[in-house]
Amino acid sequence: QVTGHLDDCACDVETIDAFNNYKLFPRLNELLESDYFRYYKVNLKKPCPFWNDNSHCGIRDCAVKPCPSDEVPDGIRSGSYKYSEEASNLAEECEEAKRLGAVDGSLSKEAQQAVLQWTRHDDASDSFCEADDIYSPDAEYVDLLLNPERYTGYKGPDAWKIWNSIYEENCFKPQNVKRPLASGRGDDGGHTFYKWLKGVCVEKRAFYKLISGLHASINIHLSARYLLQDTWSEKKWGPNVTEFQQRFDEVLTRGEGPRRLKNLYFLYLIELRALSKVLPFFERPGFQLYTGNKRHDAEMKNLLLEILRLAKSFPLHFDENSLFAGNKKEAAKLKEEFRLHFKNISKIMDCVGCFKCRLWGKLQTQGLGTALKILFSENLIEKIPERGPSYGFQLTRQEIVALFNAFGRISTSVRELENFRNILRNMR
Repeated sequence: QVTGHLDDCACDVETIDAFNNYKLFPRLNELLESDYFRYYKVNLKKPCPFWNDNSHCGIRDCAVKPCPSDEVPDGIRSGSYKYSEEASNLAEECEEAKRLGAVDGSLSKEAQQAVLQWTRHDDASDSFCEADDIYSPDAEYVDLLLNPERYTGYKGPDAWKIWNSIYEENCFKPQNVKRPLASGRGDDGGHTFYKWLKGVCVEKRAFYKLISGLHASINIHLSARYLLQDTWSEKKWGPNVTEFQQRFDEVLTRGEGPRRLKNLYFLYLIELRALSKVLPFFERPGFQLYTGNKRHDAEMKNLLLEILRLAKSFPLHFDENSLFAGNKKEAAKLKEEFRLHFKNISKIMDCVGCFKCRLWGKLQTQGLGTALKILFSENLIEKIPERGPSYGFQLTRQEIVALFNAFGRISTSVRELENFRNILRNMR
């Protein structure tokens, strides 16, 4: 039943399916398998800041295998935290000079500078995420290809508590308006909820739809990579149609499932729009996807630019100018609320008991937070000089890896939906 026009957008489901499944998804997949994008540094040991909870999932599939540091390419380990072409002051140059020794000496001087020297830029004001301190001794590199997002068996009260906290406390929703299918009395099929949602401003509605879309995407991955067989000789993962139907079937979810899936498409459009906007940052000759393998790095940068130009060519982009467009003072206040609510959600990820779910939750919220940062930094991105440092707008390697992997998850979900449609069609 998920077809046609999407609310608050000029786009429809079919256009996204065709564009994603046949043009973008295959290229994006190739990019995400490259060294630069497969290694993500994360601190999975941060305590939950909201409630005392030391209960960690004991299920085998919840575990995350970090990388021994010698497996991580040299360029990623020694590369700078932020990229830019010129250092902002002498002290910084001295600091970087010490680290230059760690970088491949065969690179040209210009390339060495591009890789290593970075401008001090305070992200606090434009960041939508509570980022990990990647210099913390608890932060470790994880190979995302060896720790795929899939069903782990983590469910029940602990998992419910996370989502409940996200929806009830961070989606601008008043307590007296119950979520559709919320447990407990007073569920009127979502009537009161959708009446409330229709009445709020487009920004608050967009915020709810982004979170719902993210939730839907995660549920699609769990259904598409389900543990179908677990014997001593092998584990078999694959699509679980029953699980998928329980979460999305129109009848079983009393109309809620198709709405969730439409929110997934809304999220897709928001992240796609961010990719189309950030092209000037990556087009600069001084920007490199630096791993230390020169030829491969150049190939991956070309592929990255091909993907971003493809994103730009999409015919029916979301118009982000419809957000925060009213009275300047009100708009600024609302934008700050929006940012703080999202930042809170990124902190809640440290309360997830299953480490694999925590890893992917942190990565996807950081990716979406980075997409929002891009959309709200349009003026700064337009002013990026072709050469020299980009003082106004910066992305860390962490943000870059999270941005593309998070979009990769959404893109995969849209692709998996097509797969489930075909399976269900054949079952009839």
